[in-house]
Amino acid sequence: MTAQPTLKTERLILRPCVASDAEAIERLVSDIEIARHTLNIPHPYPQGGAADWIARHAGAFEKNEEIVFAIVTRSGELVGAIGLVPKKHDVAELGYWIGVPYWNRGYASEAARAVVAFAFDELSFHRVEAAHFSRNPASGRVMQKIGMRHEGTLRQAVKKWNEYLDTEMYAVLRGEWPAG
Repeated sequence: MTAQPTLKTERLILRPCVASDAEAIERLVSDIEIARHTLNIPHPYPQGGAADWIARHAGAFEKNEEIVFAIVTRSGELVGAIGLVPKKHDVAELGYWIGVPYWNRGYASEAARAVVAFAFDELSFHRVEAAHFSRNPASGRVMQKIGMRHEGTLRQAVKKWNEYLDTEMYAVLRGEWPAG
């Protein structure tokens, strides 16, 4: 694959992030609720952090280290981001965040379903897995809606803001897809 593709769903366009997305991304991820529910987003979010993050995407894609999509409504409003991180053994890890003003609209499930289909159909992964903090059951509902199975709880597996947190592990196999 030479260029990162754009994926389309009924309500969304999943496309590569571009420099002009930085302001909207920074505004959305600066909400403490986003940082609270994600492992790698800091709070306070650094000024210019989104531009730096976006600048790394093309190189990460070319090296097969990560593929990140901006989640944009059909009207052009950026609502979040979603991505895949290839791992060993034909496994990819799915991760996503949706800006707080856009919660409870089904955007995460719609985007995740499209990205998992892309992972199996275009990238030939065998397994797609995802995890969420136990204190964020809404993310688990997204995983369940797209056909992922709960595989267990990792007790105090990560440390965020000096607190050890449990994480819930989910996965779906290519043979179980299409799902949801």
